[in-house]
Amino acid sequence: MGPLLMLFAIYTAIFLIGMFMMKAGFYALSGHRLKRWLMRFTAAPWQGFLTGMAATALVQSSSAVMVMTIGLVATGYLSFRQSIGIILGSNIGSTVTTELMTLDIGDGAIPLLIGGALLVFIGRRRFVYSIGMIAVGLAALLFAMNGFSSLAKPLADYPLVDAWLKQTNSSTAIGLFIGIALTALVHSSAATIGIAMGFLHEQLLTLPAAIAILLGANIGTCITGLLASIGSSKEAQLTAYTHLWLNVAGVAVFAFWTEPFARFAAMLSPAPDVQLAHVSVLFNTICSAAALPFVGIIETAILRLHGQKRA
Repeated sequence: MGPLLMLFAIYTAIFLIGMFMMKAGFYALSGHRLKRWLMRFTAAPWQGFLTGMAATALVQSSSAVMVMTIGLVATGYLSFRQSIGIILGSNIGSTVTTELMTLDIGDGAIPLLIGGALLVFIGRRRFVYSIGMIAVGLAALLFAMNGFSSLAKPLADYPLVDAWLKQTNSSTAIGLFIGIALTALVHSSAATIGIAMGFLHEQLLTLPAAIAILLGANIGTCITGLLASIGSSKEAQLTAYTHLWLNVAGVAVFAFWTEPFARFAAMLSPAPDVQLAHVSVLFNTICSAAALPFVGIIETAILRLHGQKRA
């Protein structure tokens, strides 16, 4: 089992490197304009919502946008109220990554990797270099996804993994815990969802179990923001807490609906991994859209919960 676990760790590292390269490429395209957008277009909750969604889709990392938002709140450039809209939009923007992970380009990942590497090394302009980074990152991400799928069945032959899969398939709570713990460990909800997709693709995980892991990943991803807020201002800490509480509230509601969600997703696509990606979009869109009209109430509730008063 040792060699398989080593390969699993290698594929996870490749996935995370791919995510980092895509994030770096997209960020290089936007430059410091991203921070200016966050500060300029967040006056109203709906503006923050759209800005958070666009910013996260651009940098391919809700954690990066959250850390940036917490930093801007800590320095006084954004208010706690403005950050709530960004959080809601960021949750939707993060689903772009899960949809990208389901791309099936066959052997096209190798030309994509080579072409991207050439652009990185010969590109003198920022635009060319950025496109190369994005291409290499996407190729690495797709390569890792194929690796997760190829390792799923060999790993499932081991009694310990087989027992874990059976327990996860029979218990939503275990799926939630795995999603939370793994995401907190690797600091990437996309990596956790990618691993779940690998087992799902080989029919070793049921769709409801994979949905439970996905829901847990939405809570686990909050750890990055919480760590970033340590030692910051009260408003910055409230921003991190709000991200956590909003995600916990959404998961608490939808954890009881994994089976209906799975049946609905099955009507949207025949591919299990695509079904899971669509569930991610539906879950985050429904939760964020439902919360957006109540930003004022959410602000008041968080302030009271943490013993603060409205400024």
